[in-house]
Amino acid sequence: MASEAKIASVDRSREAMDTEDNFSDGPRKPSKWRQCSIVVAAFMLNFSGCGLLFSFGIYQSLYEDLSREPGNPFTGASSAEITLIGSIAASLMKLGAPYVVAWTKYFKPEPVIYAGGLLYGIGSVLASFGTALWHFQLAQGVLIGIATCLAYMPSMVVPPSWFGRHRAFCLGIISAGTGIGGLVWSPVLTLCIRELGFRNTLRLTGCLNTALICISGYALAWEPQMAASLRESNAELSWATALFKVPLPPKSLVFTRKFLAQAINAFFQSAAYYTPVFYIAAYSKTLGYGDADGANFTALSNACNAIGKIGVGFIADRIGRLDSFFLTTLLSCVSTAGLWVSSTVAPDLDRGRALFVAFTVMYGLFASAYVGLFSPALVELFGMANMTHITAVMYMLQGAAGLVGTPVAGVLVSGSSTPDSYLYMAVAVGILMFISAISVQWARIELMREQAEGRWKWKWKWGL
Repeated sequence: MASEAKIASVDRSREAMDTEDNFSDGPRKPSKWRQCSIVVAAFMLNFSGCGLLFSFGIYQSLYEDLSREPGNPFTGASSAEITLIGSIAASLMKLGAPYVVAWTKYFKPEPVIYAGGLLYGIGSVLASFGTALWHFQLAQGVLIGIATCLAYMPSMVVPPSWFGRHRAFCLGIISAGTGIGGLVWSPVLTLCIRELGFRNTLRLTGCLNTALICISGYALAWEPQMAASLRESNAELSWATALFKVPLPPKSLVFTRKFLAQAINAFFQSAAYYTPVFYIAAYSKTLGYGDADGANFTALSNACNAIGKIGVGFIADRIGRLDSFFLTTLLSCVSTAGLWVSSTVAPDLDRGRALFVAFTVMYGLFASAYVGLFSPALVELFGMANMTHITAVMYMLQGAAGLVGTPVAGVLVSGSSTPDSYLYMAVAVGILMFISAISVQWARIELMREQAEGRWKWKWKWGL
């Protein structure tokens, strides 16, 4: 409990540092250059591993085309079997969060990230030699998923302690690395696959990402006060215990309605989130678009991803992080139900295309902003003292949901290549997003009840 109290004091001091009145009385404020280096390092970790993962739609579309041709590893494979590659990677990126967060706290971020960078290159190279579908599911799915987790989780749990008032904005910039990475990687993958083949593309991007991840990891470190607090708590653990023991949140917190609401939100949002991301290129072909167009739609989605995370993060620091958290989830649901579902049953192709473009933009802006607000919202709900423990559990729930949601959605796609073959998939995503939006609001109301000491109060948070 003493160590948790010390960690809690770190967040309060960070907040104090961001006000001019406390410069002389509070702890020494980290330099702007150091804070910027943390943002850049974490941004590049999202840009490299996560950005490439968010471009998996290019491979999804390619592998589905290959499944209709003889003599290759994907011949005869269903859409659900192929999407399992990306789903495994996306789920493991978060499913291993409890262990990776624990290792980051004990062994420091750098060695954990280095391990992720090396494993990323190994997984990509092994996948390039695959001769059967399960080879890709194992290498491009399992190994790259674990590698991405080792690089991604430190980029989410380390930076919050460096920032106070502008935490949501800075986390938005960091998370935007995923979208900008997808924006860059999508056309790069398309060009490389066309010129070099998908096997050489896997080798090239794998080796390049190993270098980017390791270089970025060198600059990422705990905030000094947080590092001192962690050293004190780690003194009681042996390296073997730290390697296998996962610190869990206190039971008094786990058995609250607030925790339950946030857990439901994390599970259902993640179950829905990756489906449009992975299927955007494949779905565009049912509307008459080609491979290059599919890559452009993936790039457009990722561009909106980046804009949404930064823009909503900036706004969230002013109108309230939980308010913004709810609005982005609700608008993600609206975009899916109102635009994607409508595009699958549009009476003519032109109208379907217009609805699909609108959906790509709106979903990219708001569904992705949820990801950027996730860590700041956890701090608002549970405090910095429980941040690492809560983050690990919530990301694990997201990973488990991703492993189920997208493959199940793939089964809902009928065998035809017309827009209406994706109707049930789009409806399923909309329903999952609606449940997520309701649970976000539930968590917000529970927090307001705590703050009002049991009295119901509806108050939008304007300002700080």
